[in-house]
Amino acid sequence: MKRVFWIAITILGTLWFSSCEDVIEVDLPDTDRRLVIDGLIRVDTTQEFVDVKVKVTETSSFFGNISPISNLSSIFIFYGIENEFGEITSGSYSNLAEVEVGSGIYVPDPNFSSDQRIRTEGLNSELTFWLFIDYEDRRYAAKTQYTPSVKIDNLIQGDGTLFNEEDTEVVLFYTDTPELENYYVFDFDFGNFITSEDTFYEGQPFNFSYFYEEGLEPGQEVKVSIIGADQTFYNYMNLLLEQSEGGFGPFETPVATIRGNIFDVTGIDNINQFDNVEQPDNYPLGYFSVSETFTQTLTIE
Repeated sequence: MKRVFWIAITILGTLWFSSCEDVIEVDLPDTDRRLVIDGLIRVDTTQEFVDVKVKVTETSSFFGNISPISNLSSIFIFYGIENEFGEITSGSYSNLAEVEVGSGIYVPDPNFSSDQRIRTEGLNSELTFWLFIDYEDRRYAAKTQYTPSVKIDNLIQGDGTLFNEEDTEVVLFYTDTPELENYYVFDFDFGNFITSEDTFYEGQPFNFSYFYEEGLEPGQEVKVSIIGADQTFYNYMNLLLEQSEGGFGPFETPVATIRGNIFDVTGIDNINQFDNVEQPDNYPLGYFSVSETFTQTLTIE
């Protein structure tokens, strides 16, 4: 992971960001096996279908020994609009299948009897998505709502530096949606992320600079994305970023133990109540979200 620095530019006041900087390699003892689910689904509404990819792996230690899972009993997405009781009475299914044996990556099943792809047409913030996974006699579930984002107004290369001449500045411009409490996750490529909420710039145009400490080469492309987020996803990403910055020792609260929104719901009697799960501590790692995403690519000069 590249070490990065950032600086916010605004006439409205100070904006707090969280960013991912260094990875610290340490030896940690083995732990019980735990499922890891990467369910961040990025939605490009200019495409006809949602690019659904869910990666399922298993880890037996905090940072290593991660193995793809190919023997799921089932994995599917159920989605629709909830009624006043939190029930989806008329929903749709997307059954998933492993794209390549041994990859642990699951996509809409191309061999199913009907088209399992999810169309982008009609996606809105009222849509609720459920992810269900059955594995080794356990059922796991996650719930999220479709989260809109905003377009990138402009993406340019600046000529500023932060700590040394090798820094590369990238300046991102966007406009916040007014009259809404918005949260964003910014992906600056190379595994670098920043989170932001619109407290200090609600409904306003905004820009900030992002610095790569290791200079990028001329002609190299950088892909930058704005990912829509709700408060829960925003908080989850903040926890991950805080720990990766080395603010406290990895043995105190290891990154691997951060709880996302995916739960073991085996034996649950009400899918909308997660407090009566038989094994509340037996949760998988990872997160499930369906987020509108806008991306631009910048060629470094």
